[in-house]
Amino acid sequence: MLNLNRWKATTALFLTFGMNLGAVAPLVTPLITAAPAAAQSAGFRDVPNGYWAEDFIGALVNRGVIAGFPDGTFRPNAPVTRAQFSAMLKGAFNKAKVRNTINFVDVPSTYWATPAIDNAYETGFLSGYPGSIFRPEQNIPREQVLVSLSNGLNYTSTQPVNQVLDYYNDSSNISNFARPPIAAATENDMVVNYPILQTLNPNRNATRAEVAAFIYQALVSQNAAPPIASAYVVSPTPIATEFRIPAGSSIPVTYEYDKILLMQEETVPVTLTVPTNITTPDGQLLIPTGTKVAGDLKPATGGTQFVAKELIFANGERQAFQATSQVITEMETIRQGSAALNILKNAAIGSAAAAAISGVTGDRTIAASEVLIGTGVGALTSLIQRFIGARSVDLIAVEPNTDLNLTLGNDLVVGIR
Repeated sequence: MLNLNRWKATTALFLTFGMNLGAVAPLVTPLITAAPAAAQSAGFRDVPNGYWAEDFIGALVNRGVIAGFPDGTFRPNAPVTRAQFSAMLKGAFNKAKVRNTINFVDVPSTYWATPAIDNAYETGFLSGYPGSIFRPEQNIPREQVLVSLSNGLNYTSTQPVNQVLDYYNDSSNISNFARPPIAAATENDMVVNYPILQTLNPNRNATRAEVAAFIYQALVSQNAAPPIASAYVVSPTPIATEFRIPAGSSIPVTYEYDKILLMQEETVPVTLTVPTNITTPDGQLLIPTGTKVAGDLKPATGGTQFVAKELIFANGERQAFQATSQVITEMETIRQGSAALNILKNAAIGSAAAAAISGVTGDRTIAASEVLIGTGVGALTSLIQRFIGARSVDLIAVEPNTDLNLTLGNDLVVGIR
């Protein structure tokens, strides 16, 4: 692999939140290197060793935020009501009041969770429904848990909301009211998705295990708990999705023929190939092997020069590309009596050069596949007449694999692949 050695100190690195996996191979990775928290499973018989939420549950049990049932179970897959969630919030967070409580018509003063519900409302974690209704026995969906935690902790997204949420393969199912808070929760590493990291299931009722994971990650986001190593924590880190290759950088290319012959005054289209991966200094792929470089060999002072027009990637994507080769001045003389077959061995020729070779050598059998149709030189058959009887002709001889290494004329911004 080629690692460009000529990156300038001012190379610009564009950071975007890598949630759109259609452009770039997918960019959010699970947090798996954090130091594990000291957590125990608390011995629940339905939370086996290795259970995906075992450490989250154990950590919150140790903190007194949640508890199991008298029969020794935790019931990790059971739903959580709004009242139960209020009680968990009260046990997890010690947050100042931001508003005065109200009397919910469906929460009697004697109800077991009234103090927790009042606290959840006063601290901004939960609100009621129109008509001073709280619905304490209603199961709470996953998106509402994340909205509650984001709002209660005053988190807002620093990146475009839709860009953040595009990471989730079911982002279209997120309710409009929940989109900004869930984007903020995602940025703050509060989302835990099991078993598929990119599937949020926003409208499914949250389970006790999932709520434990969400609450614990909210504590981590507040530096109130140590991180737990888990492959299911959505932990997006801003990463480079574009890189600027500075002007003056060298781009190697190859060509299918060993030689290109053309008249000095003609312009011919040529498509070159990038022979090796071009990467950032830390190994991220920018221009893959096999990418095509389309351009023209054009007249230049004393010779010819390749002028690139665009990159053509394997997936069909095209990108404007400003780069040039050195000026090639090497000449090759074709004389009467020369064998065209030897001249053209593994060579490509411009149409004007083909006419000259045919006229000088008398060989009219030049294969069409070897002719690069030039611009502004007229039809091949009429050009032949121009050179019939000529004793010799001088052609520019380009050796692509040594003559056509390209130098960027402007900075090139390419996506990391």
